[in-house]
Amino acid sequence: MERPLIGISGRRWPAAVLGERIPPAMSDVHFDLHFSDYPRSIALAGGLPVELTRDADVEDLVRRLDGLVLTGGADVDPARYGALPDEQLGPLEPERDDWELALLRAARDVDLPVLAICRGLQLVNVAFGGTLCQHVELDQGVGHPQWDVSGREATHTVIVTPGSMTGDLFSGEIGVNSLHHQVVDVVAPSLNVSAVAPDGVIEGLESDDGFILAVQWHPELLAAPDPTFRWIVREAANHRAGTKGA
Repeated sequence: MERPLIGISGRRWPAAVLGERIPPAMSDVHFDLHFSDYPRSIALAGGLPVELTRDADVEDLVRRLDGLVLTGGADVDPARYGALPDEQLGPLEPERDDWELALLRAARDVDLPVLAICRGLQLVNVAFGGTLCQHVELDQGVGHPQWDVSGREATHTVIVTPGSMTGDLFSGEIGVNSLHHQVVDVVAPSLNVSAVAPDGVIEGLESDDGFILAVQWHPELLAAPDPTFRWIVREAANHRAGTKGA
């Protein structure tokens, strides 16, 4: 059987952010950015990764895919969940919000399995009607965020909900990294909490129908192949074979 094709969302930045690495004549062009640990993790788990572009029709893209990974990145625009911006709000990328929300809607239309990571979890919660806390300080909990520690190191634990999809992948208490300064506030209807940090911060969500698994940490930076990537590859293979839920 062919390896399932799994799409990866990413950023689009102006080339000027590269500074001296780009000639002035090209400072107003843009480049697409995909951190390599995402496709590497998918490949190690047995999938065929593809980095997605915003320049293709979303529905056409999703119809070709067997699974989707929504990656980390900039803060979700608080206007999406009816809030005013906090003074600690980070940079926004509203065009990315539009694109990824469209990807998620198209994925839902065809029951495509979705793995959502960090910003991806927050975006999923907002898309389903939930809200976010726009900033948490390190001293308010167990370590959100830990910008001064390598993302490849576990900095705190999370407790996984028994009987959840995440609970089927992990058991009990696991070590995770922490590269986020925003967290879930109100959980969206039809989403279930699947992992919680010792301080109560929600670290895992999943959909009622079993097609979305979302984690607040960055599994692509931890030991590979991580169980979450094995999940998306397995579910993508089932989608390709037409056996999801069978």
